[in-house]
Amino acid sequence: MLRKHRGFMFWLVLTVIWMIFIFYKSAQSYQEQDIRPWLASWIPQYVIDHGLPHWEFNYDGGLVTWKKPYDFIEFFIRKGGHVTEYAILTFLWIMTLLSHATWRRIAIPVGAVLSILYAASDEWHQSFVPGRTGHAIDVAMDSVGVLVVSFLFILVLMIRSRMKKRRIS
Repeated sequence: MLRKHRGFMFWLVLTVIWMIFIFYKSAQSYQEQDIRPWLASWIPQYVIDHGLPHWEFNYDGGLVTWKKPYDFIEFFIRKGGHVTEYAILTFLWIMTLLSHATWRRIAIPVGAVLSILYAASDEWHQSFVPGRTGHAIDVAMDSVGVLVVSFLFILVLMIRSRMKKRRIS
């Protein structure tokens, strides 16, 4: 019995550890996570002057602009981090659910929903952290990572299914 659930417990522990990591990072103030000084010391002025696209757009009521280069770069790093951390969480949830026979058939949608719910709860949690705010649009960014991983799982399962059918026939 224990051996049967070993894979499930392994993936579940990894998932919970990752969720704790996300919670820990979300509990940090913006000042603790601010990488703009580091960017200023590592990115040469030449790259700033000639390498950034001249883009400006509004995001959640604020202007993101190339005219503030370190803010601009940090914006994309932070949003990429959102997408990546929830892509990883979705991968872990799906692997957890796939490793348990009861959940195998619905692992992808359930893993996606659990990840999006955690993203929403994480944004709510951030609203209590000094210097941080919770934004619904960030849940949408997190959901991009969820959707990418879910789509990749579906694609892999479809390819495996077709390969299996070819071997049988």
